[in-house]
Amino acid sequence: MAIAKDKKVFVAGHRGLVGSAIVRRLAADGVENIVTRTHQELDLREQADVRAFFADEKPDMVVLAAAFVGGIYANDTLPADFIGQNLMIQTNVIDAAYKSGVEKLLFLGSACIYPREAPQPMTEDMLLSGPLEPTNEWYAVAKIAGAKMCEAYRRQFGFDAITAMPNNLYGPGDNFDLEKSHVIPALIRKFHEAKVGGAKEAVVWGTGTVRREFLYVEDAADACVFLLERYSEDKMVNIGTSTDVTIAELAALVREVVGFRGDLVFDPSKPDGVPRKLLDSSRVQAMGWQAKTDLRTGLEKTYAWFVDNIDQARTGPRHG
Repeated sequence: MAIAKDKKVFVAGHRGLVGSAIVRRLAADGVENIVTRTHQELDLREQADVRAFFADEKPDMVVLAAAFVGGIYANDTLPADFIGQNLMIQTNVIDAAYKSGVEKLLFLGSACIYPREAPQPMTEDMLLSGPLEPTNEWYAVAKIAGAKMCEAYRRQFGFDAITAMPNNLYGPGDNFDLEKSHVIPALIRKFHEAKVGGAKEAVVWGTGTVRREFLYVEDAADACVFLLERYSEDKMVNIGTSTDVTIAELAALVREVVGFRGDLVFDPSKPDGVPRKLLDSSRVQAMGWQAKTDLRTGLEKTYAWFVDNIDQARTGPRHG
């Protein structure tokens, strides 16, 4: 059942990677009343401001894609920001959404919530079954709290809050700041600059042996709208491609897409993170959703966007 065109949908985090893709997807479906606010217009960390916004706007549906995000380096150096800011954002939005009468809320989690040594691929039932990965535990704890808050508000108040857990996202509009970005945008920028500068080699963090699953952001947006339309249960839902690659394989593919001809040098002194992170996405696939974009195609589209928006891409993360 499609979202009615006259529904008012608030997308929190509309300028971020996944939030902007969700806005595009809703607009393509004909949703006419998409509400957005920049970080400057509405600071989601401020409870009073968030409550006033919901009281004034009264949205019918909410997509909570706003978050303080980053890669291994950022997580390691900014632990208070990762746990504190994310807890404030999601607590304020979920509570205000319920109290203002929102019909349905979708909370975007992250695959990093699962234990470091979880059996692969990871099912939704593996949540809280073991210790987290230390390099991103602050962000993971916040996201776990958000998923559990949705579950609690459904159980106690009957609030139709659902949680989607996508794996590593990438695509147009990503953050290419080398100190704060995730692996794909970091490699794209690093290899592009190495190519332009005529470098003979480029350094890749870690051993290159760990395995990761990557989901193109337009596919993630499609899955989010799919769940908004069709899913209303307390159990969170994994969203992924059901395939993974080693970081070495990824780096080789990115080098090929970018056209960098130099050598790749892996730096094992830098952290790898979890050994493997592959989601079991059979639940959402059984509902009828499937990722459509293969990794090479997604990388080509992402690199093309980077080249076309290189000044914007280098400025780092955007809020709101």
